[in-house]
Amino acid sequence: MQPRSRALSPATQVVAGGRPERLPGAPAVVPPVFSSTYVQDGAVAYGRFGNPTWAALEEVLGTLDGGTATAYGSGTAAVSAVLDRVPVGGTVVAPVGCYSGTLVGLERLHRLGRVGEVRLVDPADTAAVVAALPGADLLWVESPTNPLLAVADLPALVAAAYEVGALVAVDATFCSPLVLRPLDLGADVVVHSATKYLAGHSDALLGVAVTRSEELSAALVESRSAGGAIPGTMEAWLVLRGLRTLHLRVERSQANALELARRLEGHPALERVRYPGLASDPGHARATEQLAGYGSIVCLDVRGGAEPAERLVAGCRLWLPATSLGGVESTLERRRRHAAESADVPEGLVRLSVGVEDVEDLWADLSDALDAR
Repeated sequence: MQPRSRALSPATQVVAGGRPERLPGAPAVVPPVFSSTYVQDGAVAYGRFGNPTWAALEEVLGTLDGGTATAYGSGTAAVSAVLDRVPVGGTVVAPVGCYSGTLVGLERLHRLGRVGEVRLVDPADTAAVVAALPGADLLWVESPTNPLLAVADLPALVAAAYEVGALVAVDATFCSPLVLRPLDLGADVVVHSATKYLAGHSDALLGVAVTRSEELSAALVESRSAGGAIPGTMEAWLVLRGLRTLHLRVERSQANALELARRLEGHPALERVRYPGLASDPGHARATEQLAGYGSIVCLDVRGGAEPAERLVAGCRLWLPATSLGGVESTLERRRRHAAESADVPEGLVRLSVGVEDVEDLWADLSDALDAR
């Protein structure tokens, strides 16, 4: 029997965390608490300021990332709460070809004069990021990026940002805390769209920001309370339930993704397979050093551009043509079909979110669609 002082592994934390107190007759799981108001003089006065279901979820998410978690109504709301920390007229350094929602948010803040300058750089080019940092107030990082799967040298970027006094935020949605813990590498705050892997069943919108700074945590809560970007009770409960199988889902989907990427590499219908688990991938060495796995996203540059890529998507019968990612089901889409997608993303790029189905079934469906395109 292990000593009580032994730290629990993340695989155990997702199952054991956020449980009710062990009392005779107590439920084994935290129930969804549907109440907009509470009896006065308690810990919570009103539903916009707290909820027992949120609290249980935040307990688990904070433990997983090694900080204090604040949940929001969506991943974009969590992103917006962090961008609120940029002073009026401030400067943000962010990745080219990253999540379109973040780019849209930054462009909007710049258009309104809220952010003075947005410097977009290749996060895999450490020298370029370092050169862009002087005068910056925030360094925003994705690693791997969505959807180009560029891998950043996070420790080097964090150190460079600290030298110029910039806050460092990392969107780790593609990884989940089981694969990457940016706070351990020195980042100030990590953001997840909990809609994706954390929930895992494509049935809830929710976001989270996690930090080790008490001051920043208080500011994130204030932003949520003042702006009203609170998570729904049912959504928080669904994400908490989904977390219980996170380790199993990530383990299976990563194994599937690696196997499919290996089979797809060199396919005549493809110009390139983007996946950091491939030895040929430019980000492979960094991913191997920094990540506990290579993730479950594989991106394909389809030869011939947009039309063949759309035919590939339409030709699949098991893979679901849909946006978003991180569910148990495998999905795919041509990213440039969305007007907000970065022009740095190739027209023929198809993003695969690999699920937990039998890998041979996934391969047969994808292979047939590639051969028929």
